[in-house]
Amino acid sequence: MIAAAHGNLPLPGQIDTGDTAWMLAATALVLLMTPALGLFYAGLVRAKNTLNTFMMCVGALGVVTVMWAVIGYSLAFDRGDGFVGGLHNVLLHGVTLAPHAGLRIPDLLFMAFEATFCIVTSALVSGAVVERMRFGPFLIFVGLWSVLVYAVLAHWVFGGGWLQAHGTLDFAGGVPVEMASGFSAFAAAMVVGARRDYGRQALLPHNAVYVLLGAGLLWFGWFGFNGGSGYSAGSSSVLAFTNTLLAPACALVVWFVLDLLRDRRVTAIGGATAIIVGCVAITPAAGYISPTWAMALGGLAVLPSYAIILWRPRTRLDETLDVLAAHGVAGVTGILFVGFFAQLAWNGRANGLLYGHAGQLAWQAVAVLAGPAYAFAATFVILRVIGLFTPLRVTEREEAIGMDVIQHGEEAYTTGEGAILVGPEGGFEEPGRRFGERFLGPLSKSR
Repeated sequence: MIAAAHGNLPLPGQIDTGDTAWMLAATALVLLMTPALGLFYAGLVRAKNTLNTFMMCVGALGVVTVMWAVIGYSLAFDRGDGFVGGLHNVLLHGVTLAPHAGLRIPDLLFMAFEATFCIVTSALVSGAVVERMRFGPFLIFVGLWSVLVYAVLAHWVFGGGWLQAHGTLDFAGGVPVEMASGFSAFAAAMVVGARRDYGRQALLPHNAVYVLLGAGLLWFGWFGFNGGSGYSAGSSSVLAFTNTLLAPACALVVWFVLDLLRDRRVTAIGGATAIIVGCVAITPAAGYISPTWAMALGGLAVLPSYAIILWRPRTRLDETLDVLAAHGVAGVTGILFVGFFAQLAWNGRANGLLYGHAGQLAWQAVAVLAGPAYAFAATFVILRVIGLFTPLRVTEREEAIGMDVIQHGEEAYTTGEGAILVGPEGGFEEPGRRFGERFLGPLSKSR
């Protein structure tokens, strides 16, 4: 994702309108991914938690954007040391309309594009704690996580950090986006704990159509996510764009086959998950491998993720929406795949093991060890510290009522004249009754 990664970029020095136009579109596409993720996640939970699940993504849109502008961008992309960036760009100081270093797009646009990555990545972690984590502590968590985890890992691979310095290849975010969100979700699920009904009854998705639509919109946004990570309208972006079409398609086909072999039926939730796994796996490799290898990666990445999704419910780990399997494990697969199959003829940077450069695989493996370890440990500590000051989760009774009513005083699907509203003593009225009395007055009583 760094400018120097792409040998085909035009010489810097002035703004290129074609590159800028594409990057404006790509930024909008990636921003769309966060509400798309909200829709995807909302369909996977029970109906009584639909709004709260979506609102976690909406909350990230606000909190993380502000944190990125205040300090996150500086820590990720300002010159610092190998671990983290400096503070020269705090509050966007020095971020102007001049060309970004090494590119032909405005510095301000570069900042906005990178902000959208941080936003959707922070929202991804919510999938581990939906249906029981309180909304306020979650917003505090994503704000801190975006600065202390995402910005640090982004600096490691994109902003001049130690992994970049040693030649680790990560085209669009395998380390700070995919592996970081997956292993942070693992830690978050451990700290927050399981849902009250986990392991005692079936906790099924309530709306598969939401899930399919969300997955489709995420795939659409991923063309900006990966295609924009070439920072130009040149060949690296074309390669990444095409590979983002091919890998998820192959993942979808292989997932269908696995579903048929396992249960003789193809599931909608499985198909939606396959799209995500394919997009995740190609993210670090999109601009570094050939289209043929991208197809192979899409099919291969399904196997470990599918296995983890089948295994995880048999454990005590209630990592609710399988962020670890779909993002963490698929991200690991993609990063290591680059170490084997990167091809200089396609990327202009480096070859992988298969093409004669064994050292590339070694540094990809280092990234696979270091990135998840830091994300897991930092997330664990952040949540433990927040938990010292405020409860992280609702009570069992509140969880039974549903997060929509308890946390927002609304319902996604109203019954009667309005939503259930929680009273000051913690009780709740039948659907529509208090809404009618409070807001409709005499009109409601005349019915």
